[in-house]
Amino acid sequence: MIAPIVITLLCFCSLHPTFGQDCPGRQELHGSLKQVQKLLSAHEATYMQSLRNLKKKINLLQSSAGKQSTRATNSTCPKLDVPINGRKLGKSHSVGHEVHVLCDPGYELVGTESRFCQESLSWSGHQATCRDINECASSPCLNAGTCVDEVNQFSCICAKGWTGATCQSPLPTFFVTMTNTSAATSPATAAAVTLPAATTGPFVRPSRCSIIQGTTHCTCEAGYTISGRDSNTCTDIDECELFHNGQAGKLCLHSCVNTAGGYRCTCPVGYNGTRDGRSCKDIDECATRQNNCTKDQMCINTYGGFQCVRVDCPKIPHATYVKTSPMRCERNPCPLDNKACSQTPNSFSYHYLAVVSNLSAPRVMFRVSALRPIGDTLRFSLLGGRLTRRHFTVQRSDRLTGQLMLVSPVQGPATLEADVEMSELERRVQLGRYITKVTMFVSQYEF
Repeated sequence: MIAPIVITLLCFCSLHPTFGQDCPGRQELHGSLKQVQKLLSAHEATYMQSLRNLKKKINLLQSSAGKQSTRATNSTCPKLDVPINGRKLGKSHSVGHEVHVLCDPGYELVGTESRFCQESLSWSGHQATCRDINECASSPCLNAGTCVDEVNQFSCICAKGWTGATCQSPLPTFFVTMTNTSAATSPATAAAVTLPAATTGPFVRPSRCSIIQGTTHCTCEAGYTISGRDSNTCTDIDECELFHNGQAGKLCLHSCVNTAGGYRCTCPVGYNGTRDGRSCKDIDECATRQNNCTKDQMCINTYGGFQCVRVDCPKIPHATYVKTSPMRCERNPCPLDNKACSQTPNSFSYHYLAVVSNLSAPRVMFRVSALRPIGDTLRFSLLGGRLTRRHFTVQRSDRLTGQLMLVSPVQGPATLEADVEMSELERRVQLGRYITKVTMFVSQYEF
């Protein structure tokens, strides 16, 4: 209100000079005009700044509206390729959904196991591949044996004179030397004779004898030995009895059957023999469709068999859950006034692991990570009773990741379950809960 008053006063004094003695002096009026100019300049600068701020806000709103329009037309992440020698779990590529990658037995995962579709419409982590595990890297074959890398195992091609799963056992060589004082042959000559066998049959063979310079040398075919004092008879060597359970190692991974002059290895149901004839490899009944799972079930390959599983969303009071992927259930939004609903888990994720019996421990079995952490604290805990805590524990590997640890070996066959809870908190107030249910199928065999 200063400017209008000063201007009115100047106009009044200029129109009525007789009242000059009551009007301010010229110098005082000049100072008042300067103040008015400064005031007007300040108002003009404030107005211009407000106008610029308004333009910026309008531009931001237009940009945001454009991004939302683009996201509405394309709200999914790019399709992820299934890695060779592996499989992908999860079909939804929408924002907030996750996809898991599992490798076939005998292959190790390189990259990120679980990836999430982010709000930027890009996947978290790195592209996963399945790399063949080189079981020959540690040079397991002994005594100049050649290692052959196979899926989830290895076999050894042994050098002459050695046998066993890792060429650790020498092949026995049996012979007998006799002095033949009645031989009519010249000392400089040699004759080969075959002496009659005392008995016949696949497990008894006649020996092969040669007379050299009056001395008789008798030998047997591979897999046979001279029986006692009778140099004429060769009996079968029971390799399964001599070597199968020896300290140096086993001839066969599973069971050994003695045969005439040799042996053969057999595998249990659910396994095929390998090229070396001594090891066994698991049959993937899910990949080869040798299973009886129905359309609403998922086939999980295990060592020596398979399991048919069906994921059903849990029924919890005060909340409802819907299946957003084959292995994930999410809670429907809760009403603002329903506190009981907000305390229930936000989601349930289901994962299945196949392991061999007596797996060495401790070892990491599964990891749980936060995609977009909310709040200031993440807490990981293990749910379940004494049986679960007997075999498992949960540890934190970094700020955003917890890992399920196997703490003691498990004798199969067995099925174990463990629930890992991840909670998000802000100043110790719970913002969300996420349950990961891990089921571990333990084979009855150690291979």
